[in-house]
Amino acid sequence: MNKIAAGVVAFQNETYPQKKKLFTELADGQSPEALFITCSDSRIDPNLITHTDPGDLFICRNAGNIVPPHTYHTGAMTASIEYAVGALKVPHIIVCGHTGCGAMTGALNPEGLGEFPHVREWLNYARAACLVVKERHQHLSKEEQLNALVRENVILQMQHLRTHPYVAAHVATGKTEIHGWVYDIATGEVLAYDEAARDFIPVAEHYGELIAD
Repeated sequence: MNKIAAGVVAFQNETYPQKKKLFTELADGQSPEALFITCSDSRIDPNLITHTDPGDLFICRNAGNIVPPHTYHTGAMTASIEYAVGALKVPHIIVCGHTGCGAMTGALNPEGLGEFPHVREWLNYARAACLVVKERHQHLSKEEQLNALVRENVILQMQHLRTHPYVAAHVATGKTEIHGWVYDIATGEVLAYDEAARDFIPVAEHYGELIAD
């Protein structure tokens, strides 16, 4: 806790004065460029990975970067997605998984989650991705299966996003785009899902023209 408290003081004394103009503007409202959905894992820092400032990303985090399919049962993810797309009108939604994901390890081995019933139930939203991995990749090692699941889960959650009314409407009219990413903690590499290739490719390659501009 000492490190965290000292960090707050350092923010107030050093970081805030340097970015005072930005924070003053943000005090009047927000207009984020993207809804960024990622895992709760402490090793993931969305603003660090994307080199963005406060106000750029509307961030939602949970175990396994899960997006439950839309229902009329209100939940935190459903409400946050509805607000980000319907009210804030974010032009981009990014689902970002990561290597070594503990939630995906649990999803592959639900029998080991007996003492964590809520985690086990939550990870049912990744079950279709688990079945895809078991059908396609039974011959792979456990580590390779986990890496495959991380990717398949991102693709599945992108599909779940399209069941949400505002997302469906805004995607249909070109107001919002959905992106799937996988972040490699060990190397810093970020891969983006390419619909045409039906595979994950480096961000620099996938967004080459946009980055060049």
